[in-house]
Amino acid sequence: MLIKLCSPTLAGIKTGNLFTVDCTDRCKFNSEVRDFNSRLSGKGIRMIPVKFSKGHALIYVYRPSHLKRDFANEEVCRILREKGYSYANAERCVAELAGHLAKDSAFPHEIGLFLGYPVTDVLGFMRDPEDGVKYTGFWKVYGDTEAALKTFDSYKKCTEIYSRAHKNGKSLEQLTVAG
Repeated sequence: MLIKLCSPTLAGIKTGNLFTVDCTDRCKFNSEVRDFNSRLSGKGIRMIPVKFSKGHALIYVYRPSHLKRDFANEEVCRILREKGYSYANAERCVAELAGHLAKDSAFPHEIGLFLGYPVTDVLGFMRDPEDGVKYTGFWKVYGDTEAALKTFDSYKKCTEIYSRAHKNGKSLEQLTVAG
């Protein structure tokens, strides 16, 4: 599942991925998360459950160094500040995102900033999820379609290459780029 859903993050070309998994045994699940983090934190990858609900967990797999880089952008800081985040500390923002997810049934639109989406596209989605959409792929594009299409293509190729390599015996550790 991680190869299928997170290859671009594992490869170091994407900040993070968000996905839902079944979680009926929270103790076992938390143990698996700790195991994942002990195996891959040295390569710059982190996994955090950001929400639990009705037998499911919402998982955020990301590269803290990429998130810190992304959050150094002035526009990103402005958006996060307006949404009530401690924008100067990326790790704290992740904890605050979990808090937003826990108390609000709607998905916070700024979540795209945590996934490495272009600021222009996150702002477009925040203004109106339907108005001004130029293309829909891994996210809704409101800005530079050409750049987004190149990015979508690289994510798709990366996932294909990683899936093939994993099928041929490469482990998650072997496929994860240090960074």
